[in-house]
Amino acid sequence: MTNIDWKEKKNLTMLADFYEFTMANGYFENGMKDRIAYFDMFFRAIPDDGGFAIMAGVEQLIEYLKNLKFSEEDIEYFRSKDMFSEEFLDYLRNFEFQCDVWAIPEGTPIFPREPIVIVRGPIIQAQIVETMVLLTINHQSLIATKANRIVRAADGRTVMEFGSRRAQGYEGAILGARAAYIGGAIGTACTIVDRDFSIPALGTMAHSWVQMFPTELEAFKAYAKIYPDNCVLLVDTYNVLKSGIPNAIKTFDEEIVPRGFRPKGIRLDSGDIAYLSKEARKMLDEAGYEDCPIVASSSLDEYVIRDLLNQGAKIDSFGVGERLITAKSEPVFGGVYKLTAVERNGEIVPKIKVSENVGKITTPGFKQLYRLFNKKSGKAIADVVTLHDEKIDETKPYEIFHPLFTWKRKTLTNFYAKKLLVQLFDKGEQIYKSPPINEIRNYCKKQIDTLWDEVLRFENPHEYFVDLSKPLWDIKDKLLKEYK
Repeated sequence: MTNIDWKEKKNLTMLADFYEFTMANGYFENGMKDRIAYFDMFFRAIPDDGGFAIMAGVEQLIEYLKNLKFSEEDIEYFRSKDMFSEEFLDYLRNFEFQCDVWAIPEGTPIFPREPIVIVRGPIIQAQIVETMVLLTINHQSLIATKANRIVRAADGRTVMEFGSRRAQGYEGAILGARAAYIGGAIGTACTIVDRDFSIPALGTMAHSWVQMFPTELEAFKAYAKIYPDNCVLLVDTYNVLKSGIPNAIKTFDEEIVPRGFRPKGIRLDSGDIAYLSKEARKMLDEAGYEDCPIVASSSLDEYVIRDLLNQGAKIDSFGVGERLITAKSEPVFGGVYKLTAVERNGEIVPKIKVSENVGKITTPGFKQLYRLFNKKSGKAIADVVTLHDEKIDETKPYEIFHPLFTWKRKTLTNFYAKKLLVQLFDKGEQIYKSPPINEIRNYCKKQIDTLWDEVLRFENPHEYFVDLSKPLWDIKDKLLKEYK
């Protein structure tokens, strides 16, 4: 069994669907290894029927792309399949990543049908990275999006990520916690995430701590003596109102306050959280601990949190586990990776995927993505997908229109346009450095503040406009007519 060194940079080049390599070998055998191709990653639907998603995972995508290489062990594996040419295996042995890559920065709100990652390069290289591009961005974007829904439901109260033990695998726990922090969680219960990403590790005690002592009071006092300046007591091991809260108050009186500290909180992890929190608040206030926060955990998500607050629950902070780290209500982010163009004699030739399912028809061409903002309010109006070299003139009225229902049109004035895609790699060389995680998290919050409240609704949110420029729409329309 192979031992995992978590500090070692893992080579994930072979983490790809097998057909990526059979196609790559086929391209090689057909003399197409240097043919330049363009791929877009985009998604078709927002999880939980929400109004927007959040881009995440770019830092890990960069790490993957800059470490692409095939070992002799990998070459021997392919040789053992008896289906790859020796010339192709030599190509893999001497593999050097040469692609150009663009992506939307982490923390940016994103919407269906717009390119969130673009890869341009030799077809073999652009093809074999498909699986990891999707895996990396799909997972973290899913968790960041779910975390932000939970944070918004908490309405200013803090949210902590508590899901490591229920995550789907080691990386699911680690990178899920990272994504949750981008989405607005204040920290994580996962220690390794603090070590590796400097995301605050948070936590109190388990019921086992309380059970290990002869009495609940002794357990509380023992903990308070060790951590007087960071004492949060779990009060539901036996009986919240008859013993848990009274013993917590006694501990605060006898161990915390005499040392010059204030209690950091009590935690409820079971029972009728709304009722218990209201009763606990009364008892704490009457004892002079109006400043003692109440933390709630126990199978929470945005819907449960919203219901608790609507019922008047006196909760100051939420620890959210399995329903966050697995995005339980809709655990798939449906990003796809599609060929959109090839180069022939130096000219970009758009390519389209046609389907009887209108939602699966792709948008051809090499693209840029603009977000248009109202100059007066600062709010985002629409996203416009354009050809890569198109410019949107902010000094003139600009007409946007629905790409399917083209009679739906609107002329914009007093707006400004911002390009969303940034270049990560130029001919295989990394030219973009990921910001620190705190900057990403703060950027995410600011960008969400640019969205209208109607887009932020949980139920029936306004469908944010994602339109095509007229030149790009014309290309798509022409190709659809050709394949009719």
